[in-house]
Amino acid sequence: MTKQTFLHDKHIKLGAKMVDFAGWHMPVQYTSIIEEHNTVRNAVGLFDVSHMGEVIVKGEDALPFLNKLVPQDLTKLVERKAVYCQMTDKQGGIIDDLIIYKIEDEKYLIIFNASRTDEDLNWMVRNKKGFHVDVINESHNYSLLAVQGPKACDLMKSIGLNDLPPFFSIKRAELFNVNLWVSRTGYTGEDGVEILVRNEFSEMLWDNILDAGLKFGIKPIGLGARDTLRLEAALHLYGNDLDEDTTPVEAGLSWSVSKDKTDDYNGKAVIMEQLVNGGRKKLVGLKMLDRGIARHGYEVYDNDKKIGVITSGGISPVRGDNIALAYIENSPEYKVDSKIGVMIRDKICMAQIIKKPFVTKRNKTEV
Repeated sequence: MTKQTFLHDKHIKLGAKMVDFAGWHMPVQYTSIIEEHNTVRNAVGLFDVSHMGEVIVKGEDALPFLNKLVPQDLTKLVERKAVYCQMTDKQGGIIDDLIIYKIEDEKYLIIFNASRTDEDLNWMVRNKKGFHVDVINESHNYSLLAVQGPKACDLMKSIGLNDLPPFFSIKRAELFNVNLWVSRTGYTGEDGVEILVRNEFSEMLWDNILDAGLKFGIKPIGLGARDTLRLEAALHLYGNDLDEDTTPVEAGLSWSVSKDKTDDYNGKAVIMEQLVNGGRKKLVGLKMLDRGIARHGYEVYDNDKKIGVITSGGISPVRGDNIALAYIENSPEYKVDSKIGVMIRDKICMAQIIKKPFVTKRNKTEV
């Protein structure tokens, strides 16, 4: 049976088009993807992302246990701060990308991708041997709402959250007499927050945020616009741009790998070697020069030679052109401004390698 979030009936009432996504019945759009996309870029949008996985890791060995699982050096993570990282296998392949929040000493909150929650939990349990640690799946006890856009923080202040957490931080807060967690994170490239609240309060919170947000131009936003927003910001989607056959270095995530981490972790030898010599492939940004949209799985060519594959692609509402992410051979000849071909409906369409992200990210604003 397809799972439903606690806000499922709200989406139906709002007339959302529903789809199955990662085993969940989720809203893909309420009006149009482009309209919702532009709402988030210009005003503020409200997302139900309660399908994401939430896990608590606690105990005296919580830190060394988590430090074994990710390339980031979590010994540097201070209380109430968050870090983006990947959970890697023994070959350096990415099992999932996630955010780890340090709630307090010996207690961490981890947000997983919805499609990977079972695999992540299995991997963590397999790696528990020798560690005094508890791994607690809280995914079905909490809802997660995202408020994103240039007016998101003004909206949050208007409902009583005057002391916003800094970028990539988390804090306890009270909204509408409900205790919850608020983090300054998101998946759109815009400023905003994500709110973790117990399920029984999620519908009330959803309604109140929508009501309070009317004067800020708020709209509910579906998964369709969430995908176009994250693509413009060149944010990775697991299953498209990340998988177990790809390392953080190959995915262009070297910035998230601690270069001086002394503790061992799964896949460290492979990842450290690639930091020096590069991987087998690299992730590049493309803009289409010819008409056509480069979709996931389309092949990439240099003349008659296949050099890679499209991982994500679509229309950029902000830029007004078609963009894509692609893995191609890790060769110095393929650099920014290089032209390569994408096979679209049995025809080669030309594209140009361009810098990522495709739009300016505005999610580090401090107010």
